[in-house]
Amino acid sequence: MEVEFTARQVKLSKALRTQAEEGMERISRILGKDARANVTLSAQKHIQIAELTVLSRAHKIAATGKGAALSAALRQAMEHAEHQALKYRDRRLGGKRLPKEEKMLTAPPIARPKTRPTQPLDESNGHRQKKTGASIPVHSFPAKAAVVEPHILRTSHAVAIAPMTIEEAVKDAEFRDRDLLIFRTGAGEMYVLHRRRDGQMELVEIP
Repeated sequence: MEVEFTARQVKLSKALRTQAEEGMERISRILGKDARANVTLSAQKHIQIAELTVLSRAHKIAATGKGAALSAALRQAMEHAEHQALKYRDRRLGGKRLPKEEKMLTAPPIARPKTRPTQPLDESNGHRQKKTGASIPVHSFPAKAAVVEPHILRTSHAVAIAPMTIEEAVKDAEFRDRDLLIFRTGAGEMYVLHRRRDGQMELVEIP
């Protein structure tokens, strides 16, 4: 790689030149031998600055490094430039490669003819042969649904023996986790408390 150096208010030593040439050589292996680079070293008060510009046929890289010493600033700038070069190479290679699955998805659909195929001729009489119909199984269903006899269980736990108020009946049904409770109040009134499908408790008075 061809490297051009520019020093502003700083001294370009042989060690800095060698460091820059080695870093640019690594970048040239990524971008290509035809790339050109410009290295500018300068200083602002106590800060040393290194600026790199790398030009290839289709890409330009600009990186800047700052530090207390020129070698540290140059190292930082070259690391940034090398990172940009790697990203550009990976992006370019990723655009060229296409997985087999994506190739199959992006392939144009096969055009199918809309015209129906002609029926073959019968050599014996010269007429078109008629297509034989495919057999389709027919399922028959019963006209009436089968009636399932309910299974009845007898129980006496749904009847409260002692009289209780409506509030006590609700609490007792919740405590015993029952959906039905038949009880009577102290005044002798009979009620049926049952839980509906929506979860609410419904109270029915027995006349």
